[in-house]
Amino acid sequence: MAMILSFLKKYRIAALSALCMMLIELSVELIQPLLISKIIDNGIREENLSVVWLWGGVLVGSAILAFGAGIASSFFASHASQGFGYDLRDKLYDKVQSFSYSVFNKFETSSLITRLTGDITQLQDMVFMSLRFATRVPLVVFGSMIMALFVNVKLGLLLTVTVPILFIFVIWMMKLASRLFKKVQQRMDAVNGVIQENLTGMRLIRVFVRMGHEIKRFEKHSKELMKATVSAIRLTETMMPFVLLMMNGGVIAILWFGRKDIAAGQATLGEVVAVLNYTLRTLGALSALSWIMTSYSRASASKDRVQEVFMMEDAVQVDEHSDKQLAQGNRHDSVDGKLEFEKVGFRYPESDISVLEDISFTALPGQRIAIMGATGSGKSSLIRLIPRLYEPTSGIIRIDGTDIRQIPSTQLRGAIGYVPQEVMLFTGTIRENIAWGREGASLEQIQEAAKRAQIHETIESLTHGYDTLLGQRGVNLSGGQKQRLSIARALVRQPSILILDDCTSALDVRTEAALLNALTELSCTTFLITQKISSTTAADLILLLDEGCLLASGRHEELLINSTLYRKIYESQNRKGEEPGYVQDLHRTFQT
Repeated sequence: MAMILSFLKKYRIAALSALCMMLIELSVELIQPLLISKIIDNGIREENLSVVWLWGGVLVGSAILAFGAGIASSFFASHASQGFGYDLRDKLYDKVQSFSYSVFNKFETSSLITRLTGDITQLQDMVFMSLRFATRVPLVVFGSMIMALFVNVKLGLLLTVTVPILFIFVIWMMKLASRLFKKVQQRMDAVNGVIQENLTGMRLIRVFVRMGHEIKRFEKHSKELMKATVSAIRLTETMMPFVLLMMNGGVIAILWFGRKDIAAGQATLGEVVAVLNYTLRTLGALSALSWIMTSYSRASASKDRVQEVFMMEDAVQVDEHSDKQLAQGNRHDSVDGKLEFEKVGFRYPESDISVLEDISFTALPGQRIAIMGATGSGKSSLIRLIPRLYEPTSGIIRIDGTDIRQIPSTQLRGAIGYVPQEVMLFTGTIRENIAWGREGASLEQIQEAAKRAQIHETIESLTHGYDTLLGQRGVNLSGGQKQRLSIARALVRQPSILILDDCTSALDVRTEAALLNALTELSCTTFLITQKISSTTAADLILLLDEGCLLASGRHEELLINSTLYRKIYESQNRKGEEPGYVQDLHRTFQT
């Protein structure tokens, strides 16, 4: 908890101001029953109007002071809590952004969204409540007990005996509620996960007519969330009847013994009214405990979830910090694009299955390297090692003769243009989506990248051209158009190394050929994952993978002679004439 609250240090002046204003408000409120006692005993009973007007005026003035202090306390508490929430959310998002793939995949996307939104909000509300109300409640209770003892020791003891019992009970209930609300947050993660999947895959759901199935799945998780929430709230609400029973019993006892003491001359009517007033204030403070306990229990669960993200260790992230020190004595002003794999092996974290084994090859600057292989052969895993999205478990990867672990990550990735297999477009215009690859890119650079990606003419044909607004995830574009926009976004970076992860699957043969021809004009080293022989014929180096092993490497002509498997793929696709069914033939070939 100390780590989370450290974000409040920046706003300590506002927090202290809120507490000071709250203390002023509280002090005035605790004095008011004493003033009422004086008005009753010295004014009303003695029929002395001057005393009534005097202490009545003081009572009104104190009420105005308490009102002003309360407003100021709320203002400072809001400032501190909102700033705390903003900084915590910002830092948590930075932490998530710094995760490597291996660590990022340990969290469900829906869970991270809930932690960045709902959990942060719970902690933000906790700070406000602590400064404005939660700190006030125990002070009201203990202050009322002290003042009640000051007014009348005998009657004050009745209040003093009751409160500790209630506090022990409340603390015990809070511990139980905290566990239940942690389950509530987990159920919320599951609900958000279903919502995210359904909204993302809405087209597929409708095509397969699975709306009813998904509605039932959502209802199931929503019902589990409802049950968990009801259980937690039911527990917190059962506290209040017990608190009210105890406090109302105390009120009856004060009235009973107060009447006797007045009759015996051991107490005045004003003293009984004052003690009763303090008891009612204590009752009001304790009645807010249900709401406070619920919020604190939620915040406790949220604190654990947020802290889990902050405390997650990431080897890649540690290396990035050390890179800053290494870069001071080993600077790389530019990347030429020579890339070497030396006996590289890789397996995913927390897995014993080797995805890549003993991979060795050299790609020279400006060369085009085509990577072929059946599904699951390790093609995508291999290229993800280049920008250090994952770390190899064995072997060395060098760029321009330097171990990539010795190159600052920002510099390494800044020299790479990456087009993933799954196209990701952002809300905004076409121009903004292409320029996203290079901050400050001019319109000429954007258009040049679009021309090389074979999408410029299509963009120009749109009503608003490059200022056309894209729908969510580019929903108003075809698959091929989205792929070419994604390629243009990588090309606008003018990278030294270009990685194309099977991102031409939706392009026709003519468009793909034009694209590959345009790429020959670039001076970057290009890695192309493909299943099409037509895409490999002009490659300077072809890597043929199967089950994580490099079966063969060389140019197209060399592999036709030296690799039986590559020759079978070539013959299979030629028989099919590059028709859409060639992929199935390729998979059958690998299986045989």
